Amino acid sequence: MAGKQFPSPAHSRPASASSRRLLAVGAASLILLTASYFLLLSPSSHQPAPAILASPSATTSFLASLDRFLPDPHPSASASPAAPGELDAAIRVQEEARLYGDDPAWPAPAAGPLRVYVYEMPSKFTYDLLRLFRDSYRDTDNLTSNGSPVHRLIEQHSIDYWLWADLIAPESQRLLKSVIRVQRQEEADIFYVPFFTTISYFLLEKQECKALYREALKWVTDQPAWQRSEGRDHVIPVHHPWSFKSVRRFVKKAIWLLPDMDSTGNWYKPGQVYLEKDVILPYVPNVNLCDHKCVLETQFKRSILLFFRGRLKRNAGGKIRSKLVEELKSAEDIVIEEGSAGAQGKAAAQDGMRKSLFCLSPAGDTPSSARLFDAIVSGCIPVIISDELELPFEGILDYREIALFVSSSDAVQPGWLVKYLRGIDAKRIREIQSNLVKYSRHFLYSSPAQPLGPEDLTWRMIAGKVVNIKLQIRRSQRLVRESRSVCTCECRVGNTTRML
Repeated sequence: MAGKQFPSPAHSRPASASSRRLLAVGAASLILLTASYFLLLSPSSHQPAPAILASPSATTSFLASLDRFLPDPHPSASASPAAPGELDAAIRVQEEARLYGDDPAWPAPAAGPLRVYVYEMPSKFTYDLLRLFRDSYRDTDNLTSNGSPVHRLIEQHSIDYWLWADLIAPESQRLLKSVIRVQRQEEADIFYVPFFTTISYFLLEKQECKALYREALKWVTDQPAWQRSEGRDHVIPVHHPWSFKSVRRFVKKAIWLLPDMDSTGNWYKPGQVYLEKDVILPYVPNVNLCDHKCVLETQFKRSILLFFRGRLKRNAGGKIRSKLVEELKSAEDIVIEEGSAGAQGKAAAQDGMRKSLFCLSPAGDTPSSARLFDAIVSGCIPVIISDELELPFEGILDYREIALFVSSSDAVQPGWLVKYLRGIDAKRIREIQSNLVKYSRHFLYSSPAQPLGPEDLTWRMIAGKVVNIKLQIRRSQRLVRESRSVCTCECRVGNTTRML
């Protein structure tokens, strides 16, 4: 769906002599490196690497996946929930059986797959919203106030769909081994709330949306499992900063699936979000994957040193963008363009990223930016300028292997950023580009969900929280309410970024 387009204030210039030398030095070595990498992936290798999409039938398109998902019935086999007291006793029996039985490592993350109970909410919270999205997708006049196609924004935050569709799929069709769905609440480590908070925010009228949020809140908080734990073992997808905002204060003890953690207070109130409780998930990329073959073919076309296409004026931490534009607008081999996320914008962004060595990833209205993940799957080295950014799955992935981190204060110094990028040697560039090829799989949502894909890493991150979740639940059951102060994000050390 096309959105409003804006003229580009900067255009691609011929590469400078320094850029051409950099490319010439690196090209031959990169070919050899890539060839070696392909040999490592071949069936004859002793250590074969799994393909990015192991299943030929997997799709990464939200709309295409919906077309397959919605017509299929998803029958229920869940038992009726017990009252909170009965559920607590049943859970205690299950946990003792696992502790003293054949699961001696429990509740450590290594003790088998995470057990998730998926609530079967009324269709107005789930299927009806998915159908609304699908049926209204081609409404090209439906734009946000800044000109971006609203359906594309929904796709960008559609993590709720990808996780839910995998969890409720027949076990014979699932590939993930890190998580299983259980049908009895007392067997669950975690409870998943499948409410599509982003679709409802964007596609319903304001008052209708708020009413639906209140209904969903009541439905969830009336559940015995919620009342037992006060939501501490419940997962709620609130991946757009505005989604579920009017009632979020009532579910702040639950595990939130977020795009980042804004410390300004504009999006999340103090005490609502912190890394010990919540999980950061990547945006859904807006561009197509540039795979091994694509990265090889585009090496000689990467004549742009640094590329950025997006909104040039943002609020809060995103004000850094206008400062960067002022600093970089006349620099050689650098392209800075205004643009949105529509079909034409996607094509322009994809083309620009595949012609560039580095892709600028500054903060937006929040510390995160969707173009970080566009750059990763495009084989373009991200240059992250966002001092308070939290990254997805950082307990598992080391982003120093695939990105450069630059402080905001350094980036706006006259000439500093360009000099820094031109000073990175060809060997380091080849290493990062090779790592981008390997890491791309971690940011591609798909159906069926793939091992080491973002769905898989989400559950692995949550599994690492289970012991502390159980501690907090049991502690809350025995302590006098408010008898101890609990550290919230207000007393946690803020995140700062240093240059690497």
